Amino acid sequence: MKSNLLPIAKEGWSYLAYSVAALIVFTILDLDLLQFLAFLTTLFFVFIFRNPERENMLYQQNSVVSPVDGVVSSIEELQNENSYAYKVEIDGSYLNVALLRAPFTSTMEEIELQRGARLSAFRMLSKSINENAALIFSDEKSANKMKVVHRLKQSIKGIDIDVKKAQGLVQGARYGLVVNGITELYLPHNFRLNIGIGNELRASESLIGYFTTESKKSK
Repeated sequence: MKSNLLPIAKEGWSYLAYSVAALIVFTILDLDLLQFLAFLTTLFFVFIFRNPERENMLYQQNSVVSPVDGVVSSIEELQNENSYAYKVEIDGSYLNVALLRAPFTSTMEEIELQRGARLSAFRMLSKSINENAALIFSDEKSANKMKVVHRLKQSIKGIDIDVKKAQGLVQGARYGLVVNGITELYLPHNFRLNIGIGNELRASESLIGYFTTESKKSK
């Protein structure tokens, strides 16, 4: 991913530009109410597109960190899935940092982005028609891999994935942005979880768990 080290993520620059322009116009025209609303809107965009630096945690080899900020809402053991044994769901909100970070040093094996609706997660159709992105991170040396699915809830912005297929990523590297979404982690059989339901996670800093042994390559 290209350098993205400014305090505001580049995905939010256009939003800020419009809100600041509106603020200037309303100030010149002395429209107090609209000026105040434009000011609040600017603060809102600064908040949701903030781009804080995160500490690179020194975990053991084969560690996996959270790719997103949010709260663990469910952990499910998958019975009829050959490649993956666990599904962890992380619920994010507008209060969380929206930037996505690589869960472990890996290669982006697959990217599938589907544009769609932005319904509330409480709507039954949200899982089938909401905008989503499915990505597979893999390590060819150990054959370890995991699948990450990002799905929007009610959001002001579509999913941004700023990485290409076959691109290498170091653990904690930024690879995109999701504002107000749900993230599903699909973890293999050789994985030891280190989290529980209700845990609050921070992207690149919170440990999800470890790959325990080399995984058999799957189709």
